[in-house]
Amino acid sequence: MWSWQEFEEQVRRLCEEHGFKTLFRHFFKDELGRAEIDVVAERGMIILCMDAKLYSGHRYRVSQIKREAKKHVERCKRFSKIKGKKAIPVLISFIDDAIYFHEGCIIVPFESLNTFLAEIYYYLAEFGYFP
Repeated sequence: MWSWQEFEEQVRRLCEEHGFKTLFRHFFKDELGRAEIDVVAERGMIILCMDAKLYSGHRYRVSQIKREAKKHVERCKRFSKIKGKKAIPVLISFIDDAIYFHEGCIIVPFESLNTFLAEIYYYLAEFGYFP
C-alpha cells in the first residue's frame, strides 16, 4: 500500500506519461486565502486539477468522496479565476468504482486513470467539458 505522498506521485507520473505538463503540490493564494492542488496537468487547451484521495475499501464512503468533490470544485473555480483559463476538477480515489461525475467534478478511480487519460476527449465530452 502506498503512502498518500506516493499515491500523488503516481497520479503525476501517469499524467506525464500521457503528455501532460504537470505542477506538483501546487499552492496558490487569492482573496479567500491559500489553497493547494495535488496535481495540475496541462496539455493543449486542457487543464486538469487533480485531487488525489487515498481512500481504501474499508475507509471509503460515497458521502465522503462527494463532500471532497464539492470542495475541490470550489478550489478549481478559484484556480481558474487566477489562471484565466477553465480548469477541470478531477478527484482520483484509490477505490474500485466507475468513473462518474458529481456536481462539476469528475471522479476517477486510480485503477481507471490510465484509461481516463488515454480517452480524455471522450470523457470530457461525456461530462460536458469541451477543450
